[in-house]
Amino acid sequence: MKKNDCALVLGGYVNGYSIIKELYEKKIEEIVLFGSSRELASYSNKIKKFVLIDNTPDSLRREIEKLHQEYEKIIIFPTNDLQLENLHTIYPEIHSFCFLPFNPENLLTCLDKYIQYSYCEKLGVPYPKTILLQKKDDLENIKTIQFPVLLKPNKREDLRRKVFRNLKIENPEDLKKVQKEIENYLDTGIKFLASEIIPGNGDCIYAYVGYRDQKGRTLNEWTGKKLSQYPDNFGVFSAASNEAPEEVLVQGRTLLNGMDIKGIAQPEFKYDFRDKKYKLMEINLRSMMWHRVGNLSGVNLQYSQYLDALGKKVSPQVQVKNKNIHFLYMKHEIKNLIMQRKYLRTFLKDIVESDETHFAVFDRKDIKPFLKDSTDIVSGAIKKFLRVLGITG
Repeated sequence: MKKNDCALVLGGYVNGYSIIKELYEKKIEEIVLFGSSRELASYSNKIKKFVLIDNTPDSLRREIEKLHQEYEKIIIFPTNDLQLENLHTIYPEIHSFCFLPFNPENLLTCLDKYIQYSYCEKLGVPYPKTILLQKKDDLENIKTIQFPVLLKPNKREDLRRKVFRNLKIENPEDLKKVQKEIENYLDTGIKFLASEIIPGNGDCIYAYVGYRDQKGRTLNEWTGKKLSQYPDNFGVFSAASNEAPEEVLVQGRTLLNGMDIKGIAQPEFKYDFRDKKYKLMEINLRSMMWHRVGNLSGVNLQYSQYLDALGKKVSPQVQVKNKNIHFLYMKHEIKNLIMQRKYLRTFLKDIVESDETHFAVFDRKDIKPFLKDSTDIVSGAIKKFLRVLGITG
């Protein structure tokens, strides 16, 4: 006999594990994890089962259809852009029994960072000076932006093929060194954005995270900021908090409403001290790595989606802002301590200067994900050491 419903989390990294923890804390017991590898969440005792899949639409569709033999309704929680694209591809075949947290009419368009910036222009939201590179001749236009310049694919191409996530180009000489590589990528159809680099460290980055239902109503929302990143100021979350000014919330709402984005989405802004504006970096149309900050500060977006999918009432929640809550991913913090000079002060500040400090993976009642993550740190360090010695390739 089929069960009524389940939560299906795609991807078992930190963001996937945080989704699992939030739902489990809300007494959701039917949680299934799909992943293309045995990431840390696949070892959790909070899930019913883990299913290994390929990163293809067909593989995802087959396993979802198998899962439908067990559950009447499947509520899906994606954690990366490739998963979103794959879900969009198979949408016609699964939408009758799956809750898909996006707008199928504009998802692919909204994933394009250049389109995101065009909406900024239309909606009056600040963004860095940016040009689109579609062909080799466009490389000349980079010189119209003041160096240094940040180069990145207009979509998350690194999830499907070998290409850098972002590349800092310091000067025209640096551009000449990588020009051939970029031209080769352009020949394969990859488009790039070249943007001015907004000065400042990882602690200048803020986020608005909201859940909009299929009617376009914002059911819950929260804001926060990164405290540090890994491996550098153009990397990913290492530590974060629930601090953010009202301006971030207003601009985030403006973008999600103006673009008619549905589901969970996160516009990320960087504060530019030169003109005192919060400028859009990108919009994630799914749960990013540090989304548990919202959960820890009183806003349950994952649970809001779950309730909405079942047609149940979603109560508005007010984020806790009268105390400072920090959320750390120790794997990245430890690597920063090893790789960055003078990082100890930042590390201690991230841990100590808060009313509450929480860790991304550690859970006494669910220790295996932490052990898996810790093992990865050690094995990664050993591999790097052997490469330095020239023992491995």
